[in-house]
Amino acid sequence: MNPLWISAGLTVYDNQSPARAREELAILRAHTMTEEGCVSFEIRPHQNAPNKFTLWEEWISADALTAHFEAAHTKHYLSLELTHIDYVERLEATL
Repeated sequence: MNPLWISAGLTVYDNQSPARAREELAILRAHTMTEEGCVSFEIRPHQNAPNKFTLWEEWISADALTAHFEAAHTKHYLSLELTHIDYVERLEATL
């Protein structure tokens, strides 16, 4: 299997609270780190923009990432509609 690295940017919707998004993202991270295919799942709030977050993820495979989006905790977070995805970058291993 080929490992998969992801960098993704999230922005809190205007009608939502950045503090609540931070809390819910922390819960999502805790659950995601228990997934079998997750190597790393980091969420970094932006210093100068409290409504923005960057996710750095490492998965054992693309299939593991697909399974993540089927997990109950991921579906729950998405159902809250706190953030929208600005970008997703699929990254290769270090040169």
